[in-house]
Amino acid sequence: MGDVLNLNQARKRKKRERARAQADANAIKHGRTKAEREQARAQRALDDAQLDGSRREPPRPDDDEDDS
Repeated sequence: MGDVLNLNQARKRKKRERARAQADANAIKHGRTKAEREQARAQRALDDAQLDGSRREPPRPDDDEDDS
């Protein structure tokens, strides 16, 4: 006789394996590498610095508060 197999456990294991395979496929399809994320973060910082440097007048300290 073969080994006794719990069908509920086998079904759950198969479902987890399918989900893991789908997650891996999505990560390859949509994910970005750490280097790409860091490059985008650095580019955003440069863009923000350039934009702030292009201001015609310095920011006023009361700009952060509402005028209510």
